[in-house]
Amino acid sequence: MMKLTVFGASGDTGIQLVEQLLLDGHKVVAVVRSPEKLKGKLKLSGTQLEIRKGDVLNPAVIQNTMTESDAVFSMLGASHQEPTTVYSQGIENIIHEMQTSGVNRLICLSAETLKSKQEASFKDRLILSILWKIFFNLYDDMQRMEQKVYQSEVDWTIIRPPRLTKGVKTDKYRIGINQPIPKSKGRVSHADLAACAMDQLDNPESQHSIVYVSD
Repeated sequence: MMKLTVFGASGDTGIQLVEQLLLDGHKVVAVVRSPEKLKGKLKLSGTQLEIRKGDVLNPAVIQNTMTESDAVFSMLGASHQEPTTVYSQGIENIIHEMQTSGVNRLICLSAETLKSKQEASFKDRLILSILWKIFFNLYDDMQRMEQKVYQSEVDWTIIRPPRLTKGVKTDKYRIGINQPIPKSKGRVSHADLAACAMDQLDNPESQHSIVYVSD
């Protein structure tokens, strides 16, 4: 059993991750801006779950959220297309608190759309070009987030999923370490993405690496 801190726990992937970690017997500290919102969505509860109110953009309110934690998950997300710093400033504050608390393991959610043009097929490049025009502000801040993770001294894993779906957990997802998945279906469910994130806790190959995931 481990003690694990999850940021972005009220999002679709974050909720799946919290529930799967609890089912696996771990103690979970879920950090969210609205605890009542998370409580209304979770199917599980109990003494192994601690819900803490916190905002990653306010370093003062996330202090002591990682005390004695074995690892931290960043499942941060934004539901708009406006300029944001929730990814980059959020991860900077998370990493600072990790170092203060003596926590070294970080698993961080990003997006497959950040892969290089050299890693993408011609068809993928067309799709990426369209998506970047629509979600430029989000992806631009995700890039800044990834750079801050690369430059940190923590033991990190970045996960880059494709399009996310509402499908059920199948555990049939595939991963690629530091390279996109050949003949990827271009989708994965929130549930399988959460399973993938949890599985990286015990995957030494994913340390200081980018993990691509897909059905």
